Amino acid sequence: MPQFFMNKRLILLLVSIIVLVALIGFSLRERSKLSWPEQFVKDTTGWVQSLVSKPTNYVAGFFENLQDLTNTYEENKELKSRVENVASLEAQVQELKNDNKELRDVLGEKKTLRDYEPLPATVIGRNPDRWHEMIIIDKGKLNGVKKNMAVVTANGLIGKVKNVTQFSSTVQLMSSMDPKNRISAIVQGKTNVYGLVEGYDSEKKLLQVKAIPSGAKIDKGQTVITSGLGDVFPKGLMIGKVVEVKQDQYGLNQTALVKPGADFYDIKTVIVTKRVMAQSVTTDTTSGKETGS
Repeated sequence: MPQFFMNKRLILLLVSIIVLVALIGFSLRERSKLSWPEQFVKDTTGWVQSLVSKPTNYVAGFFENLQDLTNTYEENKELKSRVENVASLEAQVQELKNDNKELRDVLGEKKTLRDYEPLPATVIGRNPDRWHEMIIIDKGKLNGVKKNMAVVTANGLIGKVKNVTQFSSTVQLMSSMDPKNRISAIVQGKTNVYGLVEGYDSEKKLLQVKAIPSGAKIDKGQTVITSGLGDVFPKGLMIGKVVEVKQDQYGLNQTALVKPGADFYDIKTVIVTKRVMAQSVTTDTTSGKETGS
């Protein structure tokens, strides 16, 4: 008798496995309609989920709204303080402009390194193989464009004019890997620090400002602008913000990694800066070629 029950249990187990496999196969095959047990299970499960999720989402949304209100309140306080500071800064800037104008009138100086004539231009060509190196704009010699003129967007410097034809110009971007693509720059602070923009880290998407003295103190977040000392670029064009400073391999100089203010990837319109002060030719003593910064 015990042997019979054991065999019976084994038979029931085998039959159950066969039925289960058949049901799984039946449920997995493609069908236009579900069976009524499947529909019942899905409807029941959906109803229970809806019953649980609605109050849960309501409670979660209530607390999220409270958090959003708190964040909005804090952001509003911060923005109000910034607006007050901006108004104060605008007043100070206006006073400095007036003082500067008066001093220049007294000294008889009408032009400075910062002065330039903006020439708007549109990007009309870009080679996919050299996307991060060159762009072509619709202004050329007939518009007064010359080699080495600085080219900017609303957010900052993007490069300089490399070649000029009668009706168009090729602009070399600062993200180009050309080692001769150098720009004289200033890291603004209590004491200005001078360096050269040389090279671009394509992985980090950061500019490299080299030849900074090892003793110079540079902090993260300081602004980098053009120095205007290369006789080509106007002074004060925005380059970017310092994100990291490191020593060179010999420990004699520092290199600042700078996040560009402008977006080198998406460029549609630019401004060519026609410097007002007379330009002089700067000769590279090592190569005998003209350089612009």
